[in-house]
Amino acid sequence: MRQEYPCIDIDIAKIIHNICEIKAICHNEHIDIGAVSKGVCAQKPIVEAFLKAGITQIADSRMKNLKKLQDLNCTKLLLRVPMLSEIDDVVQYSDISLNSEISTISKLAEAAARLNKIHNIILMVDVGDLREGVLIKDVMDTVEKILQMKHIHLFGLGTNVTCYGAVIPDKHNLGMLVKLKKDIEEKFSITVPIISGGNSSSLYMVINHTIPREINQLRIGEAIMLGRETSYGQLIPNCYKDAFIIKGQIVELKDKPTIPIGNIGVDAFGRKPHYEDKGIRKRAIVAIGRQDIKVDGLTPLDEDINIFGASSDHLILDVTDCKKKFTIGDVIEFNVDYGCLLIAMTSPYVKKYYKNEQAYSA
Repeated sequence: MRQEYPCIDIDIAKIIHNICEIKAICHNEHIDIGAVSKGVCAQKPIVEAFLKAGITQIADSRMKNLKKLQDLNCTKLLLRVPMLSEIDDVVQYSDISLNSEISTISKLAEAAARLNKIHNIILMVDVGDLREGVLIKDVMDTVEKILQMKHIHLFGLGTNVTCYGAVIPDKHNLGMLVKLKKDIEEKFSITVPIISGGNSSSLYMVINHTIPREINQLRIGEAIMLGRETSYGQLIPNCYKDAFIIKGQIVELKDKPTIPIGNIGVDAFGRKPHYEDKGIRKRAIVAIGRQDIKVDGLTPLDEDINIFGASSDHLILDVTDCKKKFTIGDVIEFNVDYGCLLIAMTSPYVKKYYKNEQAYSA
């Protein structure tokens, strides 16, 4: 079959392998995984791979993604704090949602009453990263109001770190959740089943056995896809980092100067670029650009290739030092970081190819 470019090759067997390795690590600490599908736009073959590997909870930030997963037998968790415009869909298509606003939770209760459902929520607590979450001082009052809502079940407490403020999870900030859980259970005589202790950035604590033992859920995306924890960017033992490979085709190959000729203004994205004079170099233009990928998230598999830059449609490479002599039509392959993966999987211009879809290595 003729392959279209640009494309991303997705190795299902490697994804399943990564899940199984991470599940085993988390199981040793009695932690369940909510597998995050937003980074791959909840593509069905990938989500089905999650389930093959024993995942029972799929987490996503987009209702559109959760809707298209409704035929799958798993718990659906909405990661992004709900918008008022999607309240009915949240109750209908997600089993659990993360929340931080009492007014929104009240609307969820009303929608749940109309649909004759009980909706589970995880109350997000801001432990310092300054993204979503109730401030520590307001948690008890918020819980008291939640418990008065008949169609809402306080399923757990959660937090998010690293994603905005780059705060690293540790015993202190995750310990705040543990203390709050104990205080809530004591004051209101209830059980709070879940403490959701963050995302792939918390995995380093699982690996080195320092995560508080009361943390029993993590929301894991990047570690599954790319095989690394995100606090320090370290590879997870025995995991693959190359389950996703971007491919682009060379459309021009010429020897050219490295300094543009003429007065330098701003580029198509409003930035004034800086150029280093390296003389005449062999430049390959690949038909992929900023509309398709995050350029600084690409790493060429050929270590002798350097990325000069990109426009919306073209990626410009220095291939002067490569051992291979490239020709027009040759394909260049790249590893990706999470931001690049997210954009590529969302882009309709990047073709998705799956291999080893029948694999299962649990």
